[in-house]
Parts: sequence; C-alpha cells; structure tokens
Amino acid sequence: MRRFTRYLKKGKSAHVNWEEAPDVNARLTSLVRRLKFNWIKTANIYCARSQGSSTRAIARIWGLSRIWQLALAKKPYYIIEVISERYDRLGEMEKDKILLHEIAHIPQNFSGSLIPHIKVGKRSFSHKVDILVAQYLRSRL
Repeated sequence: MRRFTRYLKKGKSAHVNWEEAPDVNARLTSLVRRLKFNWIKTANIYCARSQGSSTRAIARIWGLSRIWQLALAKKPYYIIEVISERYDRLGEMEKDKILLHEIAHIPQNFSGSLIPHIKVGKRSFSHKVDILVAQYLRSRL
C-alpha cells in the first residue's frame, strides 16, 4: 500500500498522511454499478484516506484538469480523498451519502473538471445531490 506524507510549514507540528483506500474504492464501485452511473469510469478514480488534515471536510474530490492531461498525456482522472478522522466514524449509509456527494462533482462527460457547489441554471448543486441520494435510497429497497 502506497503512503504519502505532506509536512506543514515550519513551526507546525502536524503532518498529513495519505494511503490508498481500497474499501472506499469498493464502496464507490458498488454505488456506481447499483445506480447505473455509466459515465463514471471507476478505473480512473483513485480513492485515498488521509489522516492529520486540519480541514473541516469529511471528503474531497480532486480532478486532473485538461492542461495536466495534455502535459502528462493522461486521460481524465479523479481522486476521492476521505478524511479518516471524520469519515471512518460514520455509519454505512452516511458513508454512501458522502461518496454520492463527491460523485455529484463529476460531470457526465468525465472530463477531469469538477462541478462546483454554486447554483447553475435552475438547479443548485445540493438539489443534484438530493436526487442522487433519493435514487440511492430507492435502490436499497
């Protein structure tokens, strides 16, 4: 398992550790299959777990922008990072909802870009997440 560490600025004592999260990847793959999100290429999503981050977030998504894709000759890629201190203590359904929120940031053209939390057109981002969660809850019945 690969581990990465980022040290904070001089004078700060904490550091962030990242490691691969195969359990999150399996959960994400299961959600994508169950909900038939055919545009999401799970092979191009790397799931990581971080420890020691000072963020208030439970999870984050990172996209490989078009300029990086061109420079590195890579296809679109995403990283879903879960913050261990917050994510790991959640129940199973809450974990799924968090992952659905991160999936909602991925556009249907799977371009490497991210959909922001702002309102676009008539619908807000939270409305999109609500639709995904409702679809998920129906699939559990």
